[in-house]
Amino acid sequence: MVDRSAPQEWVGAWSEKRAALTPEREGLADATTGERFTYADLDRRANRAVRLLRDRGVDADDSVAVVSRNRPAVVDLFFATAKAGATLAPLSHRLAPPELGELLARVDPGLLVVEAPFAADVADALSASGVDPSVVVLGADSGDVTSEFPEAPGYDAALPADGSVVETPAVAPDDPHLLLHTGGSTGTPKETVLTHEGIVWNSVNTITAWGLRDDDVTPMVFPMFHTGGWNVLTVPLWHMGGTVVIAREFDPGQVLSVIDEEGGTVLVAVPAVLRMMTDHDDWDSADLSQLRFAKSGGGPCRQSVMQTWWDRGIDLSQGYGLTECGPNNFAMPDGWPREKADAVGKPALHVDARIVDDDGDPVERGEIGELVLRSPHAADGYLDNPEETAATFGAFVATGDLAREDADGYFHIEGRKKEMYVSGGENVYPAEVEDAVADHPGVDEVVVIPVPDDQWGQVGKAVVQGDESLTLADLREFLDDRLAGFKHPRHLAFIEEMPTSGPSKIDRQAVEAEFGAE
Repeated sequence: MVDRSAPQEWVGAWSEKRAALTPEREGLADATTGERFTYADLDRRANRAVRLLRDRGVDADDSVAVVSRNRPAVVDLFFATAKAGATLAPLSHRLAPPELGELLARVDPGLLVVEAPFAADVADALSASGVDPSVVVLGADSGDVTSEFPEAPGYDAALPADGSVVETPAVAPDDPHLLLHTGGSTGTPKETVLTHEGIVWNSVNTITAWGLRDDDVTPMVFPMFHTGGWNVLTVPLWHMGGTVVIAREFDPGQVLSVIDEEGGTVLVAVPAVLRMMTDHDDWDSADLSQLRFAKSGGGPCRQSVMQTWWDRGIDLSQGYGLTECGPNNFAMPDGWPREKADAVGKPALHVDARIVDDDGDPVERGEIGELVLRSPHAADGYLDNPEETAATFGAFVATGDLAREDADGYFHIEGRKKEMYVSGGENVYPAEVEDAVADHPGVDEVVVIPVPDDQWGQVGKAVVQGDESLTLADLREFLDDRLAGFKHPRHLAFIEEMPTSGPSKIDRQAVEAEFGAE
């Protein structure tokens, strides 16, 4: 049994301990505003944010939702909720209001912090969610309010001035801290419950597997509503005392500038971001000499992109993870050979990775099966979703990905067990997109399949049986308030009649065989 009266030693203690150990070292820099924050600054801000939570009625075990781009205030809330024993639920500002409303209903936050540009969508989402949290608006200045939330104070104005030490409850290692949403087999978002212990263990795995140091600096190119925004590098670097540089929007030139001017040492990004950086005018002139390594995640990285980074002397390799476990599970050994570039590496120090058949039995080395993972950094399950939790979480976490282990012990991801595809690091589920497309009056039947794309890795192609005067522009305009933009099909094709493999059952494989080449 965990002694809940013992002093709190988990994530909520990190800003305080970093402030005690390395008070003048910079933990966060904001490339958008030029602001810089030492660990002493971050802890004072976290204490002020704890007082804000309590002023707004947030108690231990309550949830705080935030809809925002990467901003220092989101960091405040990360440390403050950990100190207060509450959970933080960052929600994607890219989602359409119905999707966002579903997540708000599931999280049921006591406090909702919304960045001003997204107030209208959040207001629409709240109206359909059935929840009524206290709202604080995060904007460009302390007095910022919006017409959607005229009674809500601005974040800076509501933040108490007192940054002194706050009393904190005892927090058990299995208490939740982060609720991070991912997709389900039908595209319905699920909230994954990450505990204090899991967050700590992922940091340990990342630090030991990748050799992170206390002087490491990274530009954070993942959004903070993703596990990538927190657990890939941000939290591990704070654990070590490194520096994280954030910005509101991704700009490849700015990232190159951060690496150059801030002495960036480590970088993790999706393949599309890595490609955009190599295509930028500043690629050849940017000083990347301090960049010790780069990693690609969120989908397969093309060999041509990797070669461009290698030509600059950067050790770029592929990684693998998921919100439900990690996300950092593998590492490339020292001196790994380039012929292993399509592998994700070997299991990290505290990760047990296996490849199993449909019965859960291990397959022979070299055979393809489902990748399953076991580690103390695994999530606790899905929020209020016992059926999906039981299906995914057991002795091992079922990833749903097909993989093989080669003769040298390197793991290779071979594809998705289900039909989900990854576009620019975002999971897209065809069934969800098909449901939305099928609502168009010109569509009788539709199948959405992934096709290769140089920029995003994969994008959707809608194969439609229906009115052939329908254009892709018309379809995307129709989907604007129904689906997030990254889920919109980028190609449109027509078929006279859908092939079937049985009574009224569309043969998806036949559709993909005919239309999936481009």
